[in-house]
Amino acid sequence: MEVTRSNAVRVVRFLIGLFFRRVEVSGVEHVPETGGGILIAWHPNGLVDPALIISCFPRRVVFGARHGLFKWPFVGQLMRALGTVPIFRATDLKDADDETRRKGNRKSLDAMAQAVCDGGFAALFPEGVSHDDPFLQELKTGAARLYYRAKQLCDENGVPPVIIPVGLHYNNKTVFRSDALVEFHAPLELPHELLAPIPEDDDEALRTRSGELMRVLEPVLQEVTHATESWELNQLMNRVRTLMRAERAKRAGVSLKAPNMVERTLGMARVWKAYYARLQTEPDRVQALLDRVAAYDQALHEVKLEDYDLDKPPPIESKWLPIVLAFQAAVVFLVFPPVLVLGSLINAGPYFLTDVFSRIASKQYKDTATIKLLASLVLFPLAWLTAALLVGLGQIQLHNMVEGIPRAPWAAGITTFLIGAFGGALALVYLELVRRTWTSIKIRLKRQWGSTIIRQLSAERAVLYEAIEEIREGLDLPGDVLSDGSVGTRDFALDSDDMP
Repeated sequence: MEVTRSNAVRVVRFLIGLFFRRVEVSGVEHVPETGGGILIAWHPNGLVDPALIISCFPRRVVFGARHGLFKWPFVGQLMRALGTVPIFRATDLKDADDETRRKGNRKSLDAMAQAVCDGGFAALFPEGVSHDDPFLQELKTGAARLYYRAKQLCDENGVPPVIIPVGLHYNNKTVFRSDALVEFHAPLELPHELLAPIPEDDDEALRTRSGELMRVLEPVLQEVTHATESWELNQLMNRVRTLMRAERAKRAGVSLKAPNMVERTLGMARVWKAYYARLQTEPDRVQALLDRVAAYDQALHEVKLEDYDLDKPPPIESKWLPIVLAFQAAVVFLVFPPVLVLGSLINAGPYFLTDVFSRIASKQYKDTATIKLLASLVLFPLAWLTAALLVGLGQIQLHNMVEGIPRAPWAAGITTFLIGAFGGALALVYLELVRRTWTSIKIRLKRQWGSTIIRQLSAERAVLYEAIEEIREGLDLPGDVLSDGSVGTRDFALDSDDMP
């Protein structure tokens, strides 16, 4: 059965909605309403990356993908329906000669360039490979070659293509029901010398110009992805973001809700830009401050607390504390579970099988979410159908054994299937409630019996806040700090002068 593009997009959006708890989108206003263009993004999460862009981008977009993916069951059919263009890599075509591969790629390049000239968008991941690093891999020139080929074709009708950087951000990229953010940044204003026409048959000029364009695109991608040299540095930047937010809220006398992905990403952008700006002028001072943040971060990990936990209201009188905690635990751990037990039992098997299978089948960590998503499409419906069949057969046996029980296998089976489908979602909500309840209990106990440690950490956070405020003084950072201590979402321009 042939799948239309509109139906394929619906399937992609359904899958994204199934895997992620929340997907936030910002910068849609930067996407021009007419004319074509090229989207460029980093590639940290396998097939989930293009699926996110397809599900969120307000206009038609086609992707280039390595041709081997078209052989995958279901995935290949979906990609063809979406108009995905095959890219032929030397590592995937070991039996083909270079000329055959180049001809195939030229054909693919022309197809994507024509899509841009027809008023659509084409998307590429310039790294050419998905990965688990916090920094960009070496960029290939395919995005630049696509731009110049599209520009060459578009010059005939006078509508040049635009290049839009896309930021893809995950709070935990392999975890089911986590959050994601897709940021569409403003179209790039390229230097005039990169816009000059290139003779159609001058391969050397094209190669040189493509390299020059990629040198412009690389720092842009570094900024929109907040690329860092290591995950340790990335974690410390995130700690700076959270400690600054918590301390600002305390000084404002407010209790902030958890930040959404837009605020998290904008807060990280402020830290990233300040870090690299000051690293160029005061490296020793920056490193000393970073070491102190690392010690604070380690201390928080040892007591299993976060920055905002330090400012919770004082614990209630100790004689009432055990009663309150016992009541809270009883409601969450004893009252709710019977309501969800059947849905949990039906979904427990495929849940753990999906997790185990993704660990075994994933060659790299970045493939985990893709494998989980594809495996869940098979294992969960299979579990619901199996449970429905067993309950239906069991209902027939019960009808035959006990007089007075009506024969209703279809009703029993359908009810079981629905409990499996919706009970699984409710079970996830319940597990999140359990996690929050247990965390709340631990925090109250720690504040009751570890007040000295809390005071020390709170004092250190205040000192770090002052030091960070002092070192960032005079920098033009993205966004605005609002009166309640949160970070606003005012758009900011990419400034190549502030890039490392």
